[in-house]
Amino acid sequence: MPRMWVINFIIKLPTVIFAHSKTIHIMKHFSTLLVILCSFLTAGAQNKNLKKLPSIGFQFSFFDFTSGSQIQQQGLASALRNKSFSKRDNLNPGLTLHYIEGITNNLDVMGRLGASFLSYPARNSPSVGAPEKLYLEADANLNIKLLPDNFVVVPYLQAGIGVSREQSNFMAYMPFGLGLQGNLFNQVFLHLNTGYRVPVTARANYGLVHSFGVSVPLKERQTAPPPPPPAPEVPKDRDGDGVLDVDDVCPDEAGVAALRGCPDKDRDGIADKDDKCPDVAGLARYNGCPIPDTDKDGINDEEDKCPNVAGVARYSGCPVPDTDKDGVNDEEDKCPNVAGVASNAGCPEIKEEIKTKIEFAARSVFFTTGSAQLQKKSYAPLNEVATILKENPTLQLDVEGHTDNTGDAAKNQTLSENRAAAVKAYLVSQGIDAGRLTSAGYGSDKPIADNKTAAGKAKNRRVELKLRSY
Repeated sequence: MPRMWVINFIIKLPTVIFAHSKTIHIMKHFSTLLVILCSFLTAGAQNKNLKKLPSIGFQFSFFDFTSGSQIQQQGLASALRNKSFSKRDNLNPGLTLHYIEGITNNLDVMGRLGASFLSYPARNSPSVGAPEKLYLEADANLNIKLLPDNFVVVPYLQAGIGVSREQSNFMAYMPFGLGLQGNLFNQVFLHLNTGYRVPVTARANYGLVHSFGVSVPLKERQTAPPPPPPAPEVPKDRDGDGVLDVDDVCPDEAGVAALRGCPDKDRDGIADKDDKCPDVAGLARYNGCPIPDTDKDGINDEEDKCPNVAGVARYSGCPVPDTDKDGVNDEEDKCPNVAGVASNAGCPEIKEEIKTKIEFAARSVFFTTGSAQLQKKSYAPLNEVATILKENPTLQLDVEGHTDNTGDAAKNQTLSENRAAAVKAYLVSQGIDAGRLTSAGYGSDKPIADNKTAAGKAKNRRVELKLRSY
């Protein structure tokens, strides 16, 4: 069975020590070897702290005093030949508690307390003559490790001194052995060992003990604090602006922290070294200069739709437009879509010939006495007026009615309004847009002659036709 093979292998290791000489003689040499190894390993311990932390653990143990006595009495060769040490009946199971702590990187101290129910054999007798009783033992050992604990598998030698109790009898013994330590994780170790018990007192007997188990640390390893850092060098600030030279782009000129220690005379947020207009506040997109005004019209180029021509703000920096290109801008041009002359507010100039025809037509408009009914002889001159308006679509016409002072003034006012409206209505009937015509009556308020004479009154009873361009 695999377990028995492991036990056989562990058993064979310590027994080789005692194969060809007496036990006491071997003990002396083994003790001397332990002292030499302890001195060597202690002196050669590395500076790195790999000492095992204080740990506690348990082991499953097999106590075999029968085989131990047979090896002592018959010799190892006979015991191996008879295979008496590997019999199951010789192995008494038990439990062992242990405490272990590192002294150096390669030397541990271990205290153990074991217990089992077994028939403890009398000295020099391999037989078991008494019934099974509780057997207790406690010992202190030195574990001499061939490697420090940071290796996965560490072989070690073991030696110590112990005391045991069987019924009411106390006995002393010296344990010697070999072991393997397996590093599982975080100072948790697997222990596999076998030991040979050498009696010291008269009632003690020789024996073998085979154990396997684990140990766990009682506390975490305390790491040494790192050494204090060297004293920092006093930072320098040559220009005294509060920005250290290591961070100061302009270490020899006092500046501001926001610009990494560089000055900004115009306080526009652009360092003087990058500012093409360092004395005038500006913008970064113009390299620190103000927004330009190329045409000098007071409107900066970013808001000026005509940056190369002086203009006005209400036209986004462009000049006041002149749609009809007559030299009169649209704001002053009463006829912005038709070229005209400045003297006529930008509208086309009215020809004298047309004015004359209109004035003649106005003198040829007659009404029935006391009414607003046009006489038929008025149609021809008014048709001439309609023709002129059609030929000159930019012209507009104001129709004014007037009376003499005969009769009631209110009636005269009404009569003058109705006569002017009658002329307008006739022109509309001839195809003239009513929007181009106005009519108004003034009664007897605007005489052009003396109302004291019949001739004067005749002149005052009139219709006036006034052409205009706007």
